Amino acid sequence: MRRPHIPARLPLDPWILALLGTVGLAALLPARGLAASVAEGAATGAVALLFFLYGARLSTREALDGLRHWRLHLTVLACTFVLFPLLGLAARGLVPTVLTPPLYGGLLFLCLVPSTIQSSIAFTSIARGNMPAAICAGSFSSLAGIVLTPLLAAGLLGSSGGGFSLDSLLKIVLQLLLPFLLGQALRPWVGGFLVRRKKVLGYVDRGSILLVVYAAFGAGVAAGVWHQVGVARLGALMAVEAVLLAAMLLVSWYGAKRLGFDRADRIAIQFAGSKKSLAAGLPMASVLFGAQASLAVLPLMLFHQMQLMVCAVLARRRARDAESAAGAELPAGHVAEVSSRAQHPAPQAR
Repeated sequence: MRRPHIPARLPLDPWILALLGTVGLAALLPARGLAASVAEGAATGAVALLFFLYGARLSTREALDGLRHWRLHLTVLACTFVLFPLLGLAARGLVPTVLTPPLYGGLLFLCLVPSTIQSSIAFTSIARGNMPAAICAGSFSSLAGIVLTPLLAAGLLGSSGGGFSLDSLLKIVLQLLLPFLLGQALRPWVGGFLVRRKKVLGYVDRGSILLVVYAAFGAGVAAGVWHQVGVARLGALMAVEAVLLAAMLLVSWYGAKRLGFDRADRIAIQFAGSKKSLAAGLPMASVLFGAQASLAVLPLMLFHQMQLMVCAVLARRRARDAESAAGAELPAGHVAEVSSRAQHPAPQAR
């Protein structure tokens, strides 16, 4: 009987290893007190820097083209605030056999949270999708979520708390919109320098996500969220969320194809329409759930980590597919040269 071949080195993605390492570091050494404030401030600064660099790299014309892509934005909003809530309501049938009522409440709340911005844009950039449209779509989702998430939660969860938050709006403006506009204003002086150094932007993309993961996961560990649910229920919750994420990734990708979007737009729709924002969900949950907020955000925290890891692999796969497609379109001269070499191979060395 032939033994299966085991490669000497397993094809582990360094980006996934970095994410797992960050989660492990947050679990073992969560930031507390002053260190937690420093970690949160560092994550906030990294996201602001990310948007400044994007604003400085993108031409104003590209940004306006992304803003005018209203069909794409409506598709992302439909995924975030229509399809996700419908799937969350369908999961009610899993109570109480699979999910406890508090965990289901957290799962439903997860489905009402707006899309994340920074990671959607970063993954869209890595996958070579329509990044200007992803910026606008993620921003629109976050702005709409300030109003829609508390209203949907009040109606579907039976909570009367929450509502429009000027503080949340101010954070979006200061952390995302203002740095982007500043980058746009300084583009004539720094745009060319940044375009020639795309690799630096890649490090900022990944570094900002790692900082956000550490700050968010560490905050949950410090608050003792992970000790409030049994292992069996936790495993069941993760399985349900895996199905939820897979369903949204498939629907957003193939649904966008049926709607006639090109590949770059489909990438933006998939990454912006399948994600949920932990940064937006945590403060909303504190208002909507009060003392039960730590358990209510547990599904959101798990989904947040899951979506980052899955989409990191997916983004790299999309990028490799784009490289393969570009490599297949070789110039005629290059094809003739390859054909000539095939007909007249070089003599082998003795």
